[in-house]
Amino acid sequence: MDKIQLGEFIKSLGSDLEIKEGKQFTEVTVPLSKLHSLASLLKEKEETSFDFLVCITGVDYGHDLGVIYHLRSTKYGHTVVLKTRSADREHPLFDSVTDIWKGADLHEREAFDLLGIKFADHPDLRRLFLNSSWGFPLRKDYVDNDIITW
Repeated sequence: MDKIQLGEFIKSLGSDLEIKEGKQFTEVTVPLSKLHSLASLLKEKEETSFDFLVCITGVDYGHDLGVIYHLRSTKYGHTVVLKTRSADREHPLFDSVTDIWKGADLHEREAFDLLGIKFADHPDLRRLFLNSSWGFPLRKDYVDNDIITW
């Protein structure tokens, strides 16, 4: 299955999905409420078999926070990128995918620690690198009062 066929197949799984053929990967923008169900389908469907979660990246777009998922099929060798956003900067909440891919555990904890993105139903959502006295240093509105100037 090439990138175009992959995009068409994924589009058949949900009419509210936006498919973009990136230079390297097929990119799918999915509504926040549909992310978990789409991720589960992409892993379970024989046509896609996305059995490997490469990475999860938290992103601060300014007005909203987002999460990007890179998925790979070791069976077919294709990759897809899922993107979703939350407009709620104060309480961003995404569904955890740790029940689909165990490897999501540390990726989701990192996004929580550095951006304050929470993941519903995560088995152990706690800070990974920083203690609770820190804010969320990868947010664009983060202010570090301890900056050393030379």
